[in-house]
Amino acid sequence: MSEHLDLENWTCPVPLRDYPSIVLGHGGGGRLSGDLIRHLFVPAFTGGADGTPLAQLGDGALVEAGGARLAMSTDTFVVRPRFFPGGNIGDLAVNGTVNDLAMCGATPLYLTVGFVLEEGLPLAELGLIVDTMAAAARMAGVQIVTGDTKVVDAGHGDGLYVTTAGVGLVPDGVRVGPDQVRPGDVVLVSGPIGLHGIAVMSVREGLEFGADIVSDTAPLGGLVAALLGAGIRVHALRDPTRGGLAATLHEIAGSSQVGVEIAESALPVPPEVRAACGFLGLDPMYVANEGKLVAFVAPEDAARALDILRANPLGAGAVAIGTAVADHPEVVVARTPIGGTRVVDLPLAEQLPRIC
Repeated sequence: MSEHLDLENWTCPVPLRDYPSIVLGHGGGGRLSGDLIRHLFVPAFTGGADGTPLAQLGDGALVEAGGARLAMSTDTFVVRPRFFPGGNIGDLAVNGTVNDLAMCGATPLYLTVGFVLEEGLPLAELGLIVDTMAAAARMAGVQIVTGDTKVVDAGHGDGLYVTTAGVGLVPDGVRVGPDQVRPGDVVLVSGPIGLHGIAVMSVREGLEFGADIVSDTAPLGGLVAALLGAGIRVHALRDPTRGGLAATLHEIAGSSQVGVEIAESALPVPPEVRAACGFLGLDPMYVANEGKLVAFVAPEDAARALDILRANPLGAGAVAIGTAVADHPEVVVARTPIGGTRVVDLPLAEQLPRIC
């Protein structure tokens, strides 16, 4: 097939021309990631057709097969270091894909796993990671049913990369997605933000912040099932991973064509995370999470939804942070404690690369 590849005459899409080569920011969940996906991957894989599952650009894809509505998702994990306070690349890989399925309103069922191993990786380290994955799968209520393993030369794989893919079943009557968001919806966050990114950074850079900061990596399927099972009118769900809460709110605002207004004073930022971000020059809204969800719910159901979330240890710190509005579509605005407002912009790239 090589004779058909004409690299010299391939034309780079306009938004990508300033970056003739891939940079770390293309994988960070910000504007560079969006440009790469929207202007390279989606047109190539959909042929420009609207309405395809890929064109929806969600955490997972909703498809139908044999009369069943299924959610599918895949993710690759390259976190460095592989072990961090509160977890490692193994449970991160399981929880990340389980949560992407749950954000579609699905009950996660099955996972596949692919390993890229670097020659020289200690077998004891791999064994610990695999045991952690198995425990995480049991906790999430999913089965790992198939997989693949490849080994690359020493110096060409950074030890270990993990890819997981998953399938979940969407219950009848459940419709969760940005297209369901309406002005007046209340924006909920299930707990403190910024823990995962700062936990990874603390180990990577050898920093101490005066308090233990532990990753929040956890499976969120139970939280979602509790909300849906109680009849809460959940219109959209996302887990704010790469790009943090800011990127997630931008994604939903852009897809739903509504504006979002949040109160800075309502953001659940732990003091230790705020202190660490101040030291590092970071904004907690852009720091990754791996065990939190953002929910847009009907205003009449918001108080009950908070009660349901807080009844679960994984949602004990749930708070309402804002609302969807008809004004300024696709724009996220934060109200400051002194009464002003500021636009919460989408970052160009990621503040902390390789945190998942």
